Amino acid sequence: MFYSLTGKVVHTDESSVALSCSGVAFRCYTSFNTLCKIGSTGETVTLYTYLSVREDALDLFGFADTAELDCFKILIGVSGVGPKAGLAILSRLTPDKLSQAVACGDVKAITAAQGVGPKIAQRIIVELKDKLAPFSTGVSSVGFSDVAQNISGSAENDAVDALMSLGFSRSEASLAVGKLEKNLSLDDMIKQALLSLSGNL
Repeated sequence: MFYSLTGKVVHTDESSVALSCSGVAFRCYTSFNTLCKIGSTGETVTLYTYLSVREDALDLFGFADTAELDCFKILIGVSGVGPKAGLAILSRLTPDKLSQAVACGDVKAITAAQGVGPKIAQRIIVELKDKLAPFSTGVSSVGFSDVAQNISGSAENDAVDALMSLGFSRSEASLAVGKLEKNLSLDDMIKQALLSLSGNL
């Protein structure tokens, strides 16, 4: 029904934004990532929308770009993932980061989203393994899998664990370590991986 809305921001809260379009204000539920992009009250923005139709409600969801909208629609196609969970995931992970987490089987990164448990995260990983590749802006999904499979030695695993203790997700740590040469010492692995991760911040 709606492809997009363009209007002035008249209200925002932690989970939605209201756009005034020709005198009518539309409330769109949205992710934290979109809220960070749309600017302050009074600015004119465009949101790409999805209309959820239920027996007792018509809810409009809006996103700053079509990539996040498309990712949202794919997420809510997974059994047990409703719009609320979809927004929670996209509030924690951009489509690119979600693609990485799914490709690496990073349950922890997905369960960091509010209300998303391990079972749902595992289901997302299984069902969306091949569907989120277009959202990757870096290595392809095949590349993610190949890199993750390179983490086979104890030194590599120790480096991944060390990076995770510093706050990086398993998918981020695995990708950084998996790209390194195999003959490096553990200290060198951690240092080079940190340099790589710092460059991606």
